[in-house]
Amino acid sequence: MTTTSIDPDEVAKFEAMAAEWWDPEGKFKPLHMLNPCRLDYITTQIAAEFDRDLTGKQPFAGLRILDIGCGGGLLSEPMARLGADVVGADAAERNIPVAQVHAAQEGLKIDYRHATAEELVAAGETFDVVLNMEVVEHVADPPAYLRACHDLLRPGGLMICSTLNRNPKSYVMAIIGAEYVMRWLPKGTHEWSKFITPDELYAMLRGAGLDPVDRKGFVFDKLRWSWSVSARDLSVNYVTASVRRAAQPAGA
Repeated sequence: MTTTSIDPDEVAKFEAMAAEWWDPEGKFKPLHMLNPCRLDYITTQIAAEFDRDLTGKQPFAGLRILDIGCGGGLLSEPMARLGADVVGADAAERNIPVAQVHAAQEGLKIDYRHATAEELVAAGETFDVVLNMEVVEHVADPPAYLRACHDLLRPGGLMICSTLNRNPKSYVMAIIGAEYVMRWLPKGTHEWSKFITPDELYAMLRGAGLDPVDRKGFVFDKLRWSWSVSARDLSVNYVTASVRRAAQPAGA
């Protein structure tokens, strides 16, 4: 038996919405709107860490990438198009066939699995990159979950982790605004008490054996109706990059 940090109630929320993953006007509209901004940050960080030229035909060829909490594949598919060997894993079983069907329609080869991070660790899986986007605020035990993500990285591997800050502004924007006013998300999608401040996340990452190397905010411009990456504003949505420490030689 493998221990798990998964929260069954959180899994059930996303199971109920699985069929809508690829509807840009459906329950995942906020992610569709955010996705270009997320991809810009992700691709820039991967290219810098692994010295890849993003103008090339398949710049991520040879990299093995895990999209943990992959949902319908909104990030897995772009990574596959960039040439990476992609595994998409999700604890919500109903998400997997949705992702598989859409990838097949797009002519993409992606290894989708109904699995938790801990199950992948137990299977001995390792990756160059772990994409851990908007997941950590939904698990029952964030430190244990991040330790599992660490174990899935090869030494020197990169993890991109995004989540929501915990403060009055994030409560107004992410819960009242997104769930009650704009109705972008079903009520109860997020629990404000599970949001994590950037300093808390940095401490958890270090505790898991990872070295944080960057953090930025994802900021929504209500006038332009679009998202952008901010070096200063981490008040609501934010993202971090961290690296698994390289193995120390014997006797070091």
